[in-house]
Amino acid sequence: MPLLYDLTRLTVGATLRLGWRPRVEGLEHLPRHGGAILAGNHLSVADELFLVCAAPRHVTFWAKVEYFNGRGPGGWLNRRIVAGMGAIPVERANGRAALSALDAAVPVLRSGGLVAIYPEGTRSPDGRLYRGRTGMTRLARDAGVPIVPVGALGTAEVLPVDARWPRRHPVTLRFGPPIPVAGRINGPRDIRTVTDEVMAAIQRLTGQEYVPRYAPRRAEPRG
Repeated sequence: MPLLYDLTRLTVGATLRLGWRPRVEGLEHLPRHGGAILAGNHLSVADELFLVCAAPRHVTFWAKVEYFNGRGPGGWLNRRIVAGMGAIPVERANGRAALSALDAAVPVLRSGGLVAIYPEGTRSPDGRLYRGRTGMTRLARDAGVPIVPVGALGTAEVLPVDARWPRRHPVTLRFGPPIPVAGRINGPRDIRTVTDEVMAAIQRLTGQEYVPRYAPRRAEPRG
């Protein structure tokens, strides 16, 4: 694991385990070796923290490209953090750049790493589970790895949108059986079929109401 990631697991992870005692189920479905995509529902920024706490292996996340090129002391600190955590930069305002960020995850997966992705594309605005975007399945196809569905419960109550401090609330993280992708993709319809299969698996883990349309993207703060 990257040193900063390891330190984060020892410090922040210990705090989460002691303060919230998250319940982790189905960890046996997480491959001990080899690449895989961890596809989860997205309720809060706390989702990533609890996933880092639960997974015994290094998990690679995406981070806004602004964190990699910020200026001043704050920008320097952000660069050190995201680079030290092994994050992949993504330009969310540019469709082609976002595809390039997916491509950047391929060597991570092919080398045996884990990459976390939230197929809804943004945090759920109302706690429901929205239609998944197909980039996840395209990435799994290109890298030749399975997709492990992950369901988070309670994280929205721990760290609601715009909350300054986390709150005490039970948290459960559930891992489902890996969904194979290799050999199943022969065209766009197959990509959508596998994506919907993953979303259905996530829904079974969380019990969320499913919405068969894409979640509205949140407006980026100015300044």
